[in-house]
Amino acid sequence: MESSLTTPAAPAVQLPVMLVAEVQDSLLVVVHDLTRLDGLLAHTMENLMERFTTASANLASPALGASQELELVRNTLRAAVTELQFQDMASQLIVHTSKILQGCAYRLASESMGSEDGEAVPFVEEVPERPNPVTQDEMDAGSIELF
Repeated sequence: MESSLTTPAAPAVQLPVMLVAEVQDSLLVVVHDLTRLDGLLAHTMENLMERFTTASANLASPALGASQELELVRNTLRAAVTELQFQDMASQLIVHTSKILQGCAYRLASESMGSEDGEAVPFVEEVPERPNPVTQDEMDAGSIELF
């Protein structure tokens, strides 16, 4: 006698197509905004790095001499430049989050609305399995962590 085990069907939730479309649009707007935020952060960090480099070069001038106060300013400036690595970590998080949101938006549309004959399905990378691409949560001068 054969066993007739069947796997139970996953519960399904029916959503109105307009609701799904609105949620998908909202997710894609958030992806667009995150991309803009990444660009703004990159631009700001480039400007800051340029200004810090100029200030550092000016502070290295032999004409300034050496004093404890001047050395303190130099050390503070070096620490500030190290903290600019924040942009790289933030950018990785933004890209990771954008991929997840975009994947969710396209999957939502695909699962709920399907695709029509002849309609191209947008290519989306697999949703990242790793929850967080950046594990470092602090920045110390003199330390380097590769991620």
